[in-house]
Amino acid sequence: MPHISSINVVGCCWVYKVIERADGSIERYKARFVAKGYNQEQGNDFTNTFSPFVKATTIRILLSLGLSRQWSIRQLDIKNAVLYGVLTEEVYMSQPLGFIHSSFPHHVCKLHHFIYGLCQAPQVWFQSFSHALTSLGFKSRKADNSLFTRHSSSGTVLLLVYVDNIIITGFLDYLVNHIID
Repeated sequence: MPHISSINVVGCCWVYKVIERADGSIERYKARFVAKGYNQEQGNDFTNTFSPFVKATTIRILLSLGLSRQWSIRQLDIKNAVLYGVLTEEVYMSQPLGFIHSSFPHHVCKLHHFIYGLCQAPQVWFQSFSHALTSLGFKSRKADNSLFTRHSSSGTVLLLVYVDNIIITGFLDYLVNHIID
């Protein structure tokens, strides 16, 4: 393990939020543990942060195509998507306030998986998701890397992904549902 003085230690914090219902009453309280990714150093803690960006034209075409052909259109939000990625770089984080080990107060945590706030999280999530789609027979389109298509004798399925949001449409409902399940 590198000496503590030679590594960049990323801070962390808790972010609290009150989730309200439409009528303004409190539904629940939410706490999220996040890394202070703005303290990461490019080339040290991460190399690349690029994640494809959905083009507005692609969204319009996908929706128009689905509607004109009377295909079902589904929108999905993948909860905690970035938490599924495995880190390839070495990232060290300070101990969280309130959880500092009394015997080792100057030790740091080596992260193995992503937590919210890390710079490279969206890119790694997209790469993992793209790989999963490819294994299911989807192909990424050159015109927009966020658009994936699958053509088979059963029909066509189109899937558009932006970070953790997905729009999916297809020739038959069971094809779309099969992908979602």
